[in-house]
Amino acid sequence: MQISRIVRYLVLAILMMAISASSFAGVFVSVTVAPPVLPVYVQPACPGDGYIWTPGYWAYGPDGYFWVPGTWVVAPEPGFLWTPGYWGWGGGVYVWHAGYWGPHIGFYGGVNYGFGYFGSGYEGGYWRGNRFYYNRTVNNINITNVNVYNKTVIHNSVNRVSYNGGEGGLHARPAHFEEVAARERHFEPTRMQSQHENGARGNREFLASVNHGRPAVAATARPGEFRGRDVVAARPDRGRERPAENRMSPRPENSGRNAPRPETSHQEAHNNRPSPSSSMRNENRPEPRGRMDSAPRSNGPRPDTYRPEAGRQHENAPRAENARPHESAPRGENAPRGGRESHPGNGNDRDRKGH
Repeated sequence: MQISRIVRYLVLAILMMAISASSFAGVFVSVTVAPPVLPVYVQPACPGDGYIWTPGYWAYGPDGYFWVPGTWVVAPEPGFLWTPGYWGWGGGVYVWHAGYWGPHIGFYGGVNYGFGYFGSGYEGGYWRGNRFYYNRTVNNINITNVNVYNKTVIHNSVNRVSYNGGEGGLHARPAHFEEVAARERHFEPTRMQSQHENGARGNREFLASVNHGRPAVAATARPGEFRGRDVVAARPDRGRERPAENRMSPRPENSGRNAPRPETSHQEAHNNRPSPSSSMRNENRPEPRGRMDSAPRSNGPRPDTYRPEAGRQHENAPRAENARPHESAPRGENAPRGGRESHPGNGNDRDRKGH
């Protein structure tokens, strides 16, 4: 009898370890209802050097889906990048594949979380030694003690779907470099990230059933800070998929650090390489006539200006009358290349088939 009880305890312990291992591998929970679409929000300003943007996502708890605000997180150590988690359809349920830290960006379901995470790879920056270089065209950088560069990223479609596979889901498959990254050593979210998610879990205002997909706190400057001036709310989707940029004062110069991006490693080049054809088209295309601040609102992307969340608007959103195909929204909602509103899309890296 005693031996039988010991055996049962051992089996239970092994089972718990197996569940823990599978959770670390990315499976935390599975549900039969698809998560809501991603909300539209502006990225808070980066609080300091070494912070990496971790986009917001829909998690699941006892009362249903709840929003975990996007936030800036200090990387566990230099060289680490964040691969966001994603919901994937499989076996008749939606399974959560948790995010992780690692030397390279892995597969995150083709979900366009914005701010450099456009469905595949990462366009928000890269490590060079112990210093992180921020792409200022997709990040809200208005401090002077960081290294920055400017790299234009063009997207031709917008999609706020937050899951891969299943009815209405994204049809993305891992690229070769994402499969390689999946075999690398991964590191679980930091303690601050875990506390950040638990804080959102314990607040009913983050429940999708309460906020109807528009959380009052969509993003924060630091983990766990759900109040204060650095907290931003979700914005209404005004029937257009082109976001306005964050209203902010002109960003100060970076003391000579705003230099062209230095040479990157093969992996960085693979993750961050712009489309040659897109670049040639953008360089050769003449600028539209007329001033941006006097043109009527249009849903088409401006060819020479990065709009992280606005992809293929001219295909998916109705055009305003008299608006030229590639004119931007009026300057009244725009500001220098800093804050960006998250209007996720699935990018145009490749036409993928579902899992």
